[in-house]
Amino acid sequence: MSEKQINGGLKTALELGPILAFFVAYLWLKDRVFTIAGNEYDGFIVVTAGFIPVFLVSIGILWALTGHLSRMQVLTAILITVFGGLSVWFNDPKFFKMKPTIIYLLFGGILGAGLLQGRSYLQSLMDTVLPLTREGWIILTRRLMLFFFGLALLNEIVWRTQSEETWVYFKTFGLTAAIFIFFITQSKLFEAYKSEPKE
Repeated sequence: MSEKQINGGLKTALELGPILAFFVAYLWLKDRVFTIAGNEYDGFIVVTAGFIPVFLVSIGILWALTGHLSRMQVLTAILITVFGGLSVWFNDPKFFKMKPTIIYLLFGGILGAGLLQGRSYLQSLMDTVLPLTREGWIILTRRLMLFFFGLALLNEIVWRTQSEETWVYFKTFGLTAAIFIFFITQSKLFEAYKSEPKE
């Protein structure tokens, strides 16, 4: 099924809205403790429990409107549900904090597996967005693979050595900005390996 086009602002709101909602809710509830069924849960766990259904509803609406979800979106939804659920079930935030590490390791590993076969899985996802030669796709895929591994390592360092609030800021803004900056810094590659449009 081909993807239906929807308003860009709505698409962005559905993709980023749950993340921003998580951030705002965390700032509001971070210092509170809730007693539920005789167990005490701090604000981070409660916000995590709320984030899971909000994210799933948002991605469900996106699928309903466009008729399409990327494999990355589906994988992200699964990992958020699993690791967020584990954090809530065991009342332990470390599972949710490890989620970006697992995601970036998986993304980097998938790209690496393609490279070992002489293929760029990235090209199959973004070919219509970035017109690059095959060599350009291989170079970009290699760089993005290393970048994802770097983000996985950085996330581990931040959540294990910094405060919870620092990690939330890093997760909400730092990781998003890092990906944006990565693609901006690849502008010379995009120009050098730009492919000619097909007739």
